[in-house]
Amino acid sequence: MAHERAKDGLAPRLTRRQFAAAASALLFADWVAGAEDASKSPPIGPRVGPLRARDVLNVRDFEPLARAALPPAHFGYLATGIDDDLTVRRNEQAFGDYEIRARRFVDLSHTNTGITLFGAHWRSPVYLSAVSSMRAFHPEGEAAVARAAATRSAQMMVSTGSSVSLEQMVKLRSAPVWQQLYPTDDWAITQALVQRAEAAGANAIVLTVDSTATAGARNSETLRRAAQTDSRHCPACHVGNRHDMWLRAPLFSGLDVTRVRGLAPPALTLEWLDRLRHIVRGKLFVKGVVTGEDAQAAVAHGADAVIVSNHGGRNEETLRATIDCVPEVVQAVKGRVPVLMDGGVRRGTDVYKAIALGASAVGIGRPQGWGLAAFGQEGVEAVLDIYARELEAIMRQAGTPSIGAIGARAVLHRDRA
Repeated sequence: MAHERAKDGLAPRLTRRQFAAAASALLFADWVAGAEDASKSPPIGPRVGPLRARDVLNVRDFEPLARAALPPAHFGYLATGIDDDLTVRRNEQAFGDYEIRARRFVDLSHTNTGITLFGAHWRSPVYLSAVSSMRAFHPEGEAAVARAAATRSAQMMVSTGSSVSLEQMVKLRSAPVWQQLYPTDDWAITQALVQRAEAAGANAIVLTVDSTATAGARNSETLRRAAQTDSRHCPACHVGNRHDMWLRAPLFSGLDVTRVRGLAPPALTLEWLDRLRHIVRGKLFVKGVVTGEDAQAAVAHGADAVIVSNHGGRNEETLRATIDCVPEVVQAVKGRVPVLMDGGVRRGTDVYKAIALGASAVGIGRPQGWGLAAFGQEGVEAVLDIYARELEAIMRQAGTPSIGAIGARAVLHRDRA
């Protein structure tokens, strides 16, 4: 096992994923300390001509390019987790605990990564999850992401804290989007946000339920360290040097936010969920569920889908990876609604494993930010292309030519086999 020490007493052997995560952490530490710009020291030999988005080999390789392109605080915002960022890393590492069973004697003349979900056909089960304030990564922000979603026919979930108006993103994508919801602690604002989103073309409201416990108590050390090295003063972005989403995000424009003190109601109970379900006319998804008990409760109180998520490790330091939560949630839901997941998805093989464990679709967060920061719209498109290419490759390798052919026996947990 990766955590066991070699018999000769040498240091423990690392998996490739663990090595990559450790290398990333070291690079970030060097960057915060003021190390030379990563773009000046390419990891491979000299190139002929500038690096293009399509030249990047895998999703993880976009991260150092984003780090080189961004101001310290902006990259710190994208990278940060809680405390020691262990849950961020565990989200990625846990995929390595699952092995794929390859089958032979299968007709692979045609492969198809498409799925049908909520009555719509998707080219791939990978969707763009909500990431807020994306103009911090590129001047076009979410507008570039929406265009990339359109060219790749990818589903897009828009953050409450988007720096581009929802109406503009719906127009650019030429299709409905999902509106992620931070309801705030003012019910009047909650109602206004839902009504505005649905009127603008959002066909699903995605309630985030993992923010209440961390309101005012999130210890984002990586972000704080990065911010300490960033001497810029940005009053145009942060009113009164405050970072409160309701003071700057377009979705709040024109609303009276004087009574808002937080992004989530302190009493986000099942009764509160019932109240929200009553005003949402379209689909209502619940995002941030990591246990069977909460999944059952969400479905019983009207959720049309459950999204297994720990906010990419940004809202909790539980050390429990989302991929490890998927089987429990799928079992609890019993097929009544789709189960989606996000967190730590960096390879097409990760997508495959999540589907095999019962997820209907898989969201990506940080990788779209990396691609956007490095190359704008083309970077987001390249990220989506890599996932699609890698997913099709592992489907062929495993003898599963369609998403429907990926069953529960396609993967094994190496400690439970």
